[in-house]
Order: sequence, then C-alpha cells, then structure tokens
Amino acid sequence: MIPLAAWGMWRLRVLLPVKASQSRSEQPLDPVRLAALAELASLPKPYDGAPAGAWLQQINGLLKRLCRNHYPHSQSHTLNGRKWLAFLDNRCPAAGLTRWMILVEGAYKPECKLDDKAISGLTQAVDTWIRKHV
Repeated sequence: MIPLAAWGMWRLRVLLPVKASQSRSEQPLDPVRLAALAELASLPKPYDGAPAGAWLQQINGLLKRLCRNHYPHSQSHTLNGRKWLAFLDNRCPAAGLTRWMILVEGAYKPECKLDDKAISGLTQAVDTWIRKHV
C-alpha cells in the first residue's frame, strides 16, 4: 500500500505548482552610473526639429567622462569617429552604438537635426551602455 501511495504522490507532483526560478535581477548600479543616468535624463532632447549638435556633444562628453573613470589606462578619450564607437561597442555590444555614427558626426554639425525616433533610439542605446558596460 505504501509503494502505491508513494507512486501516486510522485505522479501528482506534476499538478503541483512549481516554485518559479527567480530570474537573476540586474546588479545594483554604482553611484557613478546612477549619476550618469541622471545626467542623461536631464539633457534637453532636441525634439521638434531643434538642432541636435549640442545634445550630441553633451552625450559624447558624458560617455568620455565615464570611460576615463572606468578605463583610465585605455586612452579612450583620445579616440574619435568609428574607433570611438568601436571602443564603446567592445565594452557593451548590447548597446549597439556603432549603428549611431551620427553620435560622432553630428557633434560637429551644429545644425544637425534628428527625428524623434532617432532621439529615442540613441537615448536608449546610451542608457543601455551606461547600465551594462563592463
């Protein structure tokens, strides 16, 4: 009788709710990253056809300061153009910043204009980079 009860209990286990495995949450962000995210959020975005050159320069400056802080011996602050974007992507491929050549080109064009979708996409990519770079 006991083996039959044990077998029945074993078969019923499939009907019992299984404790969901806890997904690994993101690590808490360090104060430098939190400050960078706050700065990114506070930058006035150039919506409605406003010139984007100054905004792009501010984003580049923010990223350069972060790289100087996190990678002091890499000389990343001397990089520009594709090499700069490749450096950023090597540290966080998930951000996909090499797709945003406007980040380095538009900074030198004060009258550069971006549509709202590009502004949102670039902001999201930079946010991802700040959160996840290694």
